[in-house]
Amino acid sequence: MKIKSIQTYILRTPLGNERFYSSQCSFPERNSFIVKVETDDGLVGWGEGGQYGPPEPVAAVVKHVLAPKLINQELQNPMKIWEQHYADTRDFGQKGTYIEALSAIDIALWDIYGQMLHQPVHNLIGGPFRKSITAYATGCYYRGEDVLNYKASLPKLAEEARSYVDAGFQILKMKVGLFSIEEDIERVRTIREAIGPDTCLLVDCNHAYNVFTAVKMAKELEKFNVRWLEEPVVPEDRAGYREVRSSTSIAIAGGECEFTRFGFRDLFVGGCVDIAQPDICVSGGFSEWMKIQALASSFGVTVIPHVWGSGIALAAALHVLASIPPSPHTAHPVPLQNEPIVEYDRNPNPLRDELLTTPITLQKGKLPVPHNPGLGIEVNLDAVSKYGSEF
Repeated sequence: MKIKSIQTYILRTPLGNERFYSSQCSFPERNSFIVKVETDDGLVGWGEGGQYGPPEPVAAVVKHVLAPKLINQELQNPMKIWEQHYADTRDFGQKGTYIEALSAIDIALWDIYGQMLHQPVHNLIGGPFRKSITAYATGCYYRGEDVLNYKASLPKLAEEARSYVDAGFQILKMKVGLFSIEEDIERVRTIREAIGPDTCLLVDCNHAYNVFTAVKMAKELEKFNVRWLEEPVVPEDRAGYREVRSSTSIAIAGGECEFTRFGFRDLFVGGCVDIAQPDICVSGGFSEWMKIQALASSFGVTVIPHVWGSGIALAAALHVLASIPPSPHTAHPVPLQNEPIVEYDRNPNPLRDELLTTPITLQKGKLPVPHNPGLGIEVNLDAVSKYGSEF
């Protein structure tokens, strides 16, 4: 079986009045880069690469660098192909765009590989420990035309948080970092009062703080029983991560901006995180995921992937989450405590909700793991045409 063609697509949809803000920027649109790989036997695999950044550079790497090396080549084990491509681009592509492009190709090749072997991907990367994954709602961003008027937004913030609990979520992640500590703590207090003491609350800073501000923020968040603090400082500041981690009882999460086993090795050796968050579409696809997960387990670090993008990205994350052993093993797995959870972004995202012929939807607070061969999904080509074009 040979690789016949590789097609690249950039998908975009503006959000209009539904735009939202993190501590770093506004999100006026949703965009995704996806890739379609087809074999001469007619098998089709889909992959996705990148997250927040512009998709054009990732598409260019796939089209002009990686695809020419694959067209008309025999399909081999995706891990072998990954290693060959990484070796070819190591001198200039150890992080960033090249690894995002490799991620997209790798996911698509595993999709095909699973179809060849009549097995879902999770069977090929370790075997499933669960058929569905407890989902946590990522929401409570900054919103509205007068986004800096935080007091005016508090009633809607409480209403939004309650809506996630009413929808069946037991875990909620909110954003901080755009305002002062005092102002953001008022937002945290509003959400905690809205969701009650039993709903698990996570906080994401999007690396908005320096070390001394993050330490102060963590001490305030401890009063509200926050379970994890995500990206408290910039991803390059490994020493800062260690200092914040040593100052608080809250678990420190990070890694969505990290690449390959080598980047995560440095996080683990440095004692930077309690929870590692590789994005499957960014850090190297399934092939690197297995190495990152193995490294993490040897350091006692929990792995909960970052999830963004389209329905392809969500499906990929569910396959890896199915394959993670309970860590540590207990007779009664508890979500987040020793059982993995999946991020389920609640901001508007037609690229996730419409791209798959059968969307992956919440069922009693959980997302089902696809069980058909490969990724186990079917891409809606009408949605591809509606939201994007071939690059």
